[in-house]
Amino acid sequence: MTARVEHLVTSGTFSLDGQTFDVDNNVWILGDDSEVVVLDAPHDVDAIVEAVGGRTVVAILATHAHDDHVRQAPVLAERLGAPIWLHPADRELWALTHPGTAPTHDLTDGQVITVAGTDVHVLHTPGHSPGSVSFSVPELAVVFTGDTLFAGGPGATGRSFSDFPTIVESIRTRLLTLPPETVVHTGHGDSTTIGAEAPHLAEWIARGH
Repeated sequence: MTARVEHLVTSGTFSLDGQTFDVDNNVWILGDDSEVVVLDAPHDVDAIVEAVGGRTVVAILATHAHDDHVRQAPVLAERLGAPIWLHPADRELWALTHPGTAPTHDLTDGQVITVAGTDVHVLHTPGHSPGSVSFSVPELAVVFTGDTLFAGGPGATGRSFSDFPTIVESIRTRLLTLPPETVVHTGHGDSTTIGAEAPHLAEWIARGH
């Protein structure tokens, strides 16, 4: 059976640099009727477990380690019997939420994780955070960008651990080089396509944020 993308939205908070905001987070589940990966583990463990529905979870894949994306990762990993994968450049951020613990495995640029016979390619796309990654699935013409690329432009870079020139370079060299029909599934808000976003690169750079 061909892998498919499933989606749910969970609500909670995001905290960094002494400020807290209410946020809605996308959770993406990729797989078939037997096995899946879960992309990000934000606010509501029960909702994610229910969406998984008893299928084998090959991995919990973190797009980055801001608390609204990994807050429930250890609990979810225990509930689902699944390993947590995170890029090592975000370990410092992870430690702000889960001090004294560590993800199960390190993600590396170019790594391929297979679920339901479908290859998921890891793209290191820093900028929003040092260890931000995107997950490209060429077979399905989708990419999961976390908070690196949204409908309308780059993710936020106004807080600690982030950098605007870096995120623009990641988007320019790693994401906008994907086929234009590639659907972009984001960490918050609506999905978009590479083709819809690519023409606006110069505008984002001129805007500078």
